[in-house]
Amino acid sequence: MIQEFKKIWKPYAIGMLWLLGLLWPMLGIHADGTLTIHETVTVWSYILAGTAACLLIYIFKKSGHLDFAGDPVSRAVSRIKARTTTIPNWAWSLGFIVLACSYPLFADRYGTDVAINVLIYICLGLGLNVMVGLCGLLDLGYIAFYGVGAYAYALLNTVYGLGFWVCLPFSAFFACIAGCIVGYPTLRMRGDYLAIVTLGFGEIIRLILNNWMELTNGPNGILGIDPISIYLPVLENGLTFELFWMKKLHLLYYFVLALAVFTAIGIRHLNISRVGRAWESIREDETAAELMGVNTFIYKLLAYVMGAFFAGLAGAFFAARMRFVSPESFTFLESAMVLCMVVLGGMGSIPGIMLGVFALIVLPEVFREFENYRMLIFGSTMVIMMLFRPAGLIPAKRMGTRSDEREG
Repeated sequence: MIQEFKKIWKPYAIGMLWLLGLLWPMLGIHADGTLTIHETVTVWSYILAGTAACLLIYIFKKSGHLDFAGDPVSRAVSRIKARTTTIPNWAWSLGFIVLACSYPLFADRYGTDVAINVLIYICLGLGLNVMVGLCGLLDLGYIAFYGVGAYAYALLNTVYGLGFWVCLPFSAFFACIAGCIVGYPTLRMRGDYLAIVTLGFGEIIRLILNNWMELTNGPNGILGIDPISIYLPVLENGLTFELFWMKKLHLLYYFVLALAVFTAIGIRHLNISRVGRAWESIREDETAAELMGVNTFIYKLLAYVMGAFFAGLAGAFFAARMRFVSPESFTFLESAMVLCMVVLGGMGSIPGIMLGVFALIVLPEVFREFENYRMLIFGSTMVIMMLFRPAGLIPAKRMGTRSDEREG
């Protein structure tokens, strides 16, 4: 145990001192120009006590002093896992769908609104998972496809008067075209170069939306977008159909829930198909996949198109829900957030991405009262996760290491 403590205490002390230096500008510098240290030291002391307790537990566990308590817990967890594995996957899926469908019956307006955001980001995370998790393409401008889908519906609706259901496939189509435009000149690149170029293309699309006043109305955005509408049968004076606008939150929730289920099923079938196997071979070793006869350029371009397709669908729903779109909704920060959800949940894992979205969307809302410390907690949580579970919360079952990562 003493050896373990000697290995850890120095980096731990440096980290805590660095945290103290980071906290003081946040909590000790006030708007009136005064400088204080009391609040900073108080907050830092609480963090120090909590992390020190966790560090001691970790050292005792590594030295074997907690085996008397850990062994029964591990045996109980193993028994629970053994029993849960006997339940078929369709039963888990059915239970999840029933729980999701009944959620608006018990949630208030605020809870339903948060759930809608969660489902939108699930669609985006699963779409980005096609590029990053399945094909191994690091895309830092993915939110641009989301914006293309949203603006496609906004323009077709406000300029040409087309309804949502007519514009939905067009939004996905234009997002796929944007995916081809972005993907074609960039897919001969790998690694960091690909990430930088996709970041540049994402910013180009955002700047086009922000500066093309005649088409997109620039930073003012587009107002007056129609919500989702459906025709319902009415039995007054015979059978007629009446136009019904889906403006209530619980109706929007059920629609985006169906969209998220459709996205998850589509990604699942792509994953287990021949195309998914080709994507995984490219992810593991692109050179070996090309030597085995896989047309890597076509399959990587297809990964861009499919990821953009699901982002376009989510973008059309976003425009219909908000009834307003502007370039500020499609910044690089949104792309980084979606990528964090994929990495945190587990690249290539559909349940993991759902859990990652829940962690990064719901938990900040739960801790909203700690507004001054939310981003600090968020950043530290990401660091801890990458240290102790680099594969994510729920890693994919089929996930190897790329050849360029092994060489690096």
